Amino acid sequence: MPLTSRSGRGYDGQILRLAVPAFGALIAEPLFLLTDTVVVSRLPAPALGALGVASTVLSTAVGLCVFLAYGTTAAVARRIGAGDTGQALRQAVDGLWLAAGVGLVIVVVLWPLAPSLAGLIGAEGELARQAVTYLRISLLGVPAMLLVLAGTGVLRGMQDTTTPLVVSVGAFTLNAVLNVTFVLGLGWGIAGSAWGTVLAQSAAAAVYLLLIFIRHGAPFRPDLAGVRAAGSAGIALVVRTACLQLVLGVATAVATRMGENQIEAHTVALRVWTLLAFALDAIAIAGQAITGRALGAGDVAEVRGATRRMVVWGIGSGVVLGLLVIVARPFTPALFDAGPAVAGELLDALWVVAALQPVAGVVFVLDGVLIGAGDQRYLAWAGVWTTLAYLPAALLVVTAGGGLVALWLALGVWMAARLVTLAVRARGTSWLVVGV
Repeated sequence: MPLTSRSGRGYDGQILRLAVPAFGALIAEPLFLLTDTVVVSRLPAPALGALGVASTVLSTAVGLCVFLAYGTTAAVARRIGAGDTGQALRQAVDGLWLAAGVGLVIVVVLWPLAPSLAGLIGAEGELARQAVTYLRISLLGVPAMLLVLAGTGVLRGMQDTTTPLVVSVGAFTLNAVLNVTFVLGLGWGIAGSAWGTVLAQSAAAAVYLLLIFIRHGAPFRPDLAGVRAAGSAGIALVVRTACLQLVLGVATAVATRMGENQIEAHTVALRVWTLLAFALDAIAIAGQAITGRALGAGDVAEVRGATRRMVVWGIGSGVVLGLLVIVARPFTPALFDAGPAVAGELLDALWVVAALQPVAGVVFVLDGVLIGAGDQRYLAWAGVWTTLAYLPAALLVVTAGGGLVALWLALGVWMAARLVTLAVRARGTSWLVVGV
């Protein structure tokens, strides 16, 4: 039913109902790696370093597949808005089959390449051996990880972000118990950590499959044309995600060139940035679900109204998070056991991190709204152009001998470019395609 007469504040309940549980689920996901890190840190060296090497490879591979969640959310939400629950479940199944297929391809491709990938990151000797062990076992859980992404997208598209939160918390708890049991109890070493995560992710995937196929009665058989369509639509989101990873990868490479103190400070600043991004991304997920449903229902006015309100939420959240960074800034170096030199670099960089939060709040919201509208092709091209805007700024930092603050200001150029490209698109009408 159209909600065109709703005031700006009238959207708050809907936004919070979706965003708050989404935030909890987003926070639960990185706790998998945090749990592994805490448990593996109890093992002799170089186990922790091996975990870091293997996790870099896995995070890159799985991160490129985030389209399975975002694309599925938009497609399912649009069908739900149109009142076609049957076709929504049909598209949900297509997304699940695509996730399983992509997961199997990743296993087949990366398994034989595991030693080379570890070496590419710089691992040698015992470090490389343990990294390969963890990576190869963890690869067995990649299809389950991708099924979890797709299953999460399905439920978000059905306007349910609470169930993914419950599943994420359950999987995190199981992962913690299995890691402690296998690594510390049974003495399986780093392999035990990998097996614990694989089993926890597999259990989460099984829960999603039961919910979708049993509770919601989705058909099991895939529609090959639908799977191909989902894959084609996902390519644009892969390009967008690859651009994001390229920007952050270049920033890390530049910080590495500056010296040991700078790369350590940059790593901490980037962790702070990532944590804040989870909070802001929760509103973006609400934007995906609300926009897809409203456009499926043909209610452009609701999309406009909800978008304006979510932008207000994004700015407000960004201001609050920025202030929190400033308040926590004096205590942050001690939290990460940073020495005086690293602390000095970090304290300066955190000023920029704080200043960028309101911009990030708007960027994340508009990104989520356009994903919900199915505007992936534009987002892919915008990702390319904003990356091209960033690279000269990063190069200038290198050639001019700039420090860590200059590097984060270059990242500010990138965020400003994203803000411009997204705001220009959102003000137009090309992305407001109604129906299914």
